[in-house]
Amino acid sequence: MSNPILKKYANLLVNYCLEIKPGDKFYIKSTTLAEPLVREVYRAALEAGAFPEVMMEFREQYRIYLDKSNETQLKYVSPFYQKAMEEFDAYIFIRAPFNMMEDQNVDPEKRKIAKTASQGVLNTYFKRTATRELKRNLCQYPTNAAAQNAGMSLEEYENFVFNACNLFDEDPIARWLDTRNYQQAIVDILNNAEKVTYKGEGVDITFSTKGRTWINSDGQTNMPSGEVYTAPVEDSVNGVIRFSFPALYLGNEVEDVTLWVKEGEIYKWEARRGKEFLDQIFQMKGAKRFGEAAIGTNKNIQRFTRNMLFDEKIGGTIHMAIGQSYIQTGGKNQSPIHWDMLANMKNGGEIFADDEKIYDSGEFLFL
Repeated sequence: MSNPILKKYANLLVNYCLEIKPGDKFYIKSTTLAEPLVREVYRAALEAGAFPEVMMEFREQYRIYLDKSNETQLKYVSPFYQKAMEEFDAYIFIRAPFNMMEDQNVDPEKRKIAKTASQGVLNTYFKRTATRELKRNLCQYPTNAAAQNAGMSLEEYENFVFNACNLFDEDPIARWLDTRNYQQAIVDILNNAEKVTYKGEGVDITFSTKGRTWINSDGQTNMPSGEVYTAPVEDSVNGVIRFSFPALYLGNEVEDVTLWVKEGEIYKWEARRGKEFLDQIFQMKGAKRFGEAAIGTNKNIQRFTRNMLFDEKIGGTIHMAIGQSYIQTGGKNQSPIHWDMLANMKNGGEIFADDEKIYDSGEFLFL
């Protein structure tokens, strides 16, 4: 028997987020834990006339791959994955982790080799998703691992995920269209500015957005969403930014990260815990420049869950990402990584557009 909330979820993903059309070649990727949602997405895709293909990963698959592969194997790129990124019409990645720390202790050099080998396919992915030639969506299926990581029971986490996606609304699609309209007013203001400044506790950073585009993220590329984002002009970022929330990447958690930036390059970094991992990351191509600056707007997300799919959308926060830019914003930085880091703005945080204050303590002043 189908689960009604999962059918609603699948309908939102297939018909709103990805706008699946008859004849679309549709790549569905997840783990075996998400089989109940994958079934409903597969069903909805067939009903929409698509040609869905499913890739299901098993427990610790990536860790085993890195542990047992030699250099030749690490440089091998799956031809099916490459074909999907180059030729398919739609792609969804349903996160459904077995263990949030599966990959924490892998050899960093092997990880770097594998990441570098996939750069060409990633570049294709970024180019095609920038224009929606490849419609893509990232979403979450609740699992015990993700619930434990968020400090919740599985039932609490299910409710959190479904509420963040507006699935308890009678018409979730209508609710996301309302979000689109609300955020459009924000990007209209920001897209008329050439300079943006974030100020707050440990935060005083300025960057140019001249020639760049702020994007209205309304749930089509991420579910849930609720953010506006851009790419700063690469050599324009100056100042200091302290990320008050833990920064998580590839199974590693780094606390109280502070970055100092001059003419776009991060020249100094500190962390209360996990600095060694930061040291590794900043050796990678493009990691010392920012690929994204963003503002979270989703008021249904008000707690930190150690999952940036949700955390970066917390209403009353900002985030910046080191590494790869999103092409659709006009960003030019290229890197095998894209690491979002999050700062709280609810306690006196301010945002200025061309030196005019537009945001105070988590609220836009013109809305």
